Amino acid sequence: MTIPADPDARLLGLKAVLFDFDGTLADTIPHILASFRHASADILGEVLPDEVLLRDVGIPLAQQMLILSQGDTATADALLVSYRTFNHATHDAMVRLFPGAIEALSAVRDYGMPMGVVTSKGTPMAMRGINLFGIADFFSVIVTADDVPLHKPDPYPVRHAAALLGLEAGQCAYIGDSPHDMESARSAGAVAIAATWGVASAEVLTAAGCDYIINDVRALPGLLFSSRSDRPEA
Repeated sequence: MTIPADPDARLLGLKAVLFDFDGTLADTIPHILASFRHASADILGEVLPDEVLLRDVGIPLAQQMLILSQGDTATADALLVSYRTFNHATHDAMVRLFPGAIEALSAVRDYGMPMGVVTSKGTPMAMRGINLFGIADFFSVIVTADDVPLHKPDPYPVRHAAALLGLEAGQCAYIGDSPHDMESARSAGAVAIAATWGVASAEVLTAAGCDYIINDVRALPGLLFSSRSDRPEA
């Protein structure tokens, strides 16, 4: 199958929509930041600047801790334990869905298009958030860090999710809020849609190679479907 190079043409032939979770569907960045602040104060004896703590959100947490510890595996392991202890204890009270997320998911479902999640979280916490918000039934596939040998920004997770749907990545759009999301989507051949309400600015997401930028999740159905001739009647 030949997939058009032009993202506008790929939108017209779109077959599935894949989402990042943290910072895209779920407003978890304040909780993630609080967890990083707790762990860095607990283990490093100082709270690192927010821009350092959030710099690598979008890749697996263990990798982030290794970066923060400058390669010291013992310190990275201690950071991970401290982070998870705080994060798991406070998760349900601190996380929210972004306003409009349910409306956007419902609009894509009503269009008849399958959806999936591709997240760098491990399965237990990814499913905890998805089940907390009662949105699991929206998704035909959920790919977590535990399901794949390679992680964003590598294209493998996006390609794997597409394959589980019986599709090529070029037939999918991937919506995410980090430069790692955009790099993974573009490398996979998916339409890369940047969400500016999460961890990264529009400038950072543009530099990472996004195809489109939206500033509100409620704008997603219009971007995906407004030019398609098969859109459902109002």
